[in-house]
Amino acid sequence: MLIYIAKRVLVALPTLLIVSILVFSLQKLLPGDPVLALAGEERDPATLELLREKYHLNEPFVMQYLRWFGGVLTGDFGVSLRTGQPVLELIAQKLPVTIQLALMSMGFALLIGIPAGIIAAVRKGTAIDWLANIVALSGLSIPNFWLGIMLILFVSVKLGWLPASGYESPFVDPLRSLQTMIMPAFVLGSGLAATLMRHTRSAMLGVLSADYIRTARAKGLDGREVVMVHALRNALLPVVTLTALLFGELLAGAVLTEQIFTIPGFGKLIVDAVFNRDYAVVQGVVLCTAVGFLVMNLVADVLYVLLNPRMRSAL
Repeated sequence: MLIYIAKRVLVALPTLLIVSILVFSLQKLLPGDPVLALAGEERDPATLELLREKYHLNEPFVMQYLRWFGGVLTGDFGVSLRTGQPVLELIAQKLPVTIQLALMSMGFALLIGIPAGIIAAVRKGTAIDWLANIVALSGLSIPNFWLGIMLILFVSVKLGWLPASGYESPFVDPLRSLQTMIMPAFVLGSGLAATLMRHTRSAMLGVLSADYIRTARAKGLDGREVVMVHALRNALLPVVTLTALLFGELLAGAVLTEQIFTIPGFGKLIVDAVFNRDYAVVQGVVLCTAVGFLVMNLVADVLYVLLNPRMRSAL
């Protein structure tokens, strides 16, 4: 198993290198000059040149990249051009917020998607199956920003049940933190629940038609035991690995939701950095997001091997 993990890590390293080059290169295509934003109204040529020299913006592109990537390897992601705060410090402040949102969203997705997929597979061709598929397609089709705005209008403005925006750390006020996170987590989790429902239903249908399931039923085993013990255990193999990949997408795809609900996570950080031409912050956040996705991809591969006896025997 350790050899398998080492091989997967070695495969991921070139990918990470390519991602770092793309992140640094595409960042340079953003319009505007960060030095002009830093200088403010006092745009003296000497001041502009001093700022470019201070932040190494007057060096060739290759030298800038090597300097930045060398710092990344040692844990130095640079300094925010806007605030002067180390990028790694900003990431450490914002990442727990996005992780909390991702965990709660995945909780909603699992609680809704997997049971719905099981019921739809067991009741294939019935009204319940059709209803579950319609709800799943709606969850995939409705944009997150629209659903978020509708929830704010209905749940917060009209009913007053939950706060419309804001964030509170669970270490400061757990109840307030839960209240501020329920709606954004549901917005993100609803789309994932639809994806999990479709995959769970498909996997369950394949397993329920297998010979060993027919044999179990022929032996007189209880129908619930056949579904929940014998069928579900095998059907969840691809779903577990899909869940790990979806969690990686959550870390990268919560930008609009965080903006709508004013959650100070990765999404809001990168949007503010883009508008302020804060190159170092954008590069650091995107690179960390890519690393998170690669890690979750590795976790998905390892989980599939652990849960699949045939894969383990092949190692």
